[in-house]
Amino acid sequence: MKRIILFFLVAFAGKVFSQKIEVLSKGTKTSIRGLSVVNDHIFWVSGSNGMVGNSFDGGKTIQWKKVKGFDSTDFRDIEAFSSTEAIIMGVGSPAYILKTNDAGDSWKVVYENKGKEMFLDAMEFWNQQSGIVIGDPVDGKFFFARTFDEGNSWTPIPNTKIPKANEGEACFASSGTNIRSFGKKEAIFISGGKKSRVFIRDREIEIPIIQGEESTGANSIAFNNKKNLIIVGGDFNKKDATMYNCVLSNDRGKTFHACSSPPGGYRSCVEFITKKKAITCGLNGVDISTNMGEKWTPISTEGFHVCRKAKDGKTVYLAGGNGKIGKLVD
Repeated sequence: MKRIILFFLVAFAGKVFSQKIEVLSKGTKTSIRGLSVVNDHIFWVSGSNGMVGNSFDGGKTIQWKKVKGFDSTDFRDIEAFSSTEAIIMGVGSPAYILKTNDAGDSWKVVYENKGKEMFLDAMEFWNQQSGIVIGDPVDGKFFFARTFDEGNSWTPIPNTKIPKANEGEACFASSGTNIRSFGKKEAIFISGGKKSRVFIRDREIEIPIIQGEESTGANSIAFNNKKNLIIVGGDFNKKDATMYNCVLSNDRGKTFHACSSPPGGYRSCVEFITKKKAITCGLNGVDISTNMGEKWTPISTEGFHVCRKAKDGKTVYLAGGNGKIGKLVD
C-alpha cells in the first residue's frame, strides 16, 4: 500500500513539474500588459507604443498593428469577444477607451477623459454587454465608469458612490486584473501602494500583503468561487523579494493569511486554471499552485506581466516585455 501511495505522489508531482512555458513570440517593440483569451485558438494582446496583436491559430501566427493616431499610447488592458471585436484601454493622460469591429484594422474612440489626474488601470466585463473600468483616485476617490452597450459608450459612476482612497493608495495597471467580476452583478477590486486593501461591495478590507511604499502592494486578484481568493503583488522594485507577496482568503475576504510557500518574487498577475490549480507570473518567472495558492512551485524563469486562461477553453497564455508571448504546455 505504501508503495502504491508513493507511486501516485511521485506521478502527481511529476505532472506539475512537467509543465513549462513555450515562448511563441518575442522581439516586437512593445511591453504587453493587456491579454484577453477568447478561446483556445483566439487571443488578443495590447501594450505600449500603441501596439495591438492578435492570433487566431493558437499563436502560430501573430498579427501586429499600431493603432493609428495613438503611436505613444500605452494600452494596458484589452477585452476581446471574438476574432473581430475587442476593446482597448489607454491609461492616460488623456485616458482613452477604443473599440474595433474589424479585427483591429480600424478603431473608434468610445471614451476620452483629459483630466490631469486620470490614469486608467483595468477593465472587466461580466458579459459582452456589461463592463467596468477602474482608475487611480481623482479628488481622493477611485475612478469608475460603466458600459451597458458592449463598450460603445461609458458613463462615470457618481463620486458619491465611490470609496475614498488613503494617501498614497492607488491601483496598479500591471496586468488588467486588479478588478474582477464577482458573480452576476458584483465587482471586487484591490488597491496598492502605501496602503493595500480589497473592496467587496461596501466592505473595505485591509490585507496582510507588503505595503507602505509606492512600489508595494496588491497587483492582481483571482477567485475560483465566492469564497476562495488569491491576491498577489509584492514590490516591483525588488523582483526577487518573496515576503508577503501572496495572501489568501477562504471565507470571502473575512480573513486573510499569507501562503505557506510563496511565489518566487514580485508577481503582477494570478489566474485560476481549475478549481484548485492556479498560475502566477512576474518579472523573474512563473509559478504553479495545485492547492488554491497555499504552496507555489516555480516552472519557468521567463518573465511575464500577465497570464490569462481562455474564457471558452482550457489554454493559458502569457505576455510581457519586448512583445513576449508564451503558452503553458504539458
